[in-house]
Amino acid sequence: MPLFYQQNINATTRLAIWKIEEMDVFFSGTVPLQREITHPHKRLQHLAGRYLLRFLFPDFPHEEIIIASTRKPFLPDEQYHFSISHCGDYAAAIASSTHRVGVDIEIPSEKVVRIAHKFLSDEEQDEFGMTNLELSNKHAAPNIQHQVTSIQYLTLLWSSKEAIFKWWGNGDVDFSKMIRLEKFEMQGKGFFKASFQET
Repeated sequence: MPLFYQQNINATTRLAIWKIEEMDVFFSGTVPLQREITHPHKRLQHLAGRYLLRFLFPDFPHEEIIIASTRKPFLPDEQYHFSISHCGDYAAAIASSTHRVGVDIEIPSEKVVRIAHKFLSDEEQDEFGMTNLELSNKHAAPNIQHQVTSIQYLTLLWSSKEAIFKWWGNGDVDFSKMIRLEKFEMQGKGFFKASFQET
């Protein structure tokens, strides 16, 4: 069973990450495929994310999931609030019986450097030290290790905002204007503070 990570955040909120190594048949006995997905890997990602919901809460009612016009999946009776993410061979899910939640999982890549100006305000770029060389499209940094660290850090910032967007779940969000992250040090694990403001 390729459970990659699991955490009971509190008595009512649980999180898990799954490394997808199985075929469709592993999931199909537990998880209904609610819509046709022709791409094999996307189908596996879809099934793995929903499988995790049942793993986290065995009574999770998959068959009642509805997709909102904003593309956010939800349960109409709000028995559970939940969020699913997948990237590559990994799927993540968080579910709570008491709180709205959001989760995002990303594999660091240089793409995040090209879009940083779209999700970080000018003030955040300054505060997090992600200006000038780190955000240049040329990537001409003399210190390769510093480049890698910048990509990882930017990915964490992007993923944090994406999780907040999923927590919100009510449509369009300007990441650079509506979601504000407070500065934090990149460590193995921990917490950060953020604020969200509707426009």
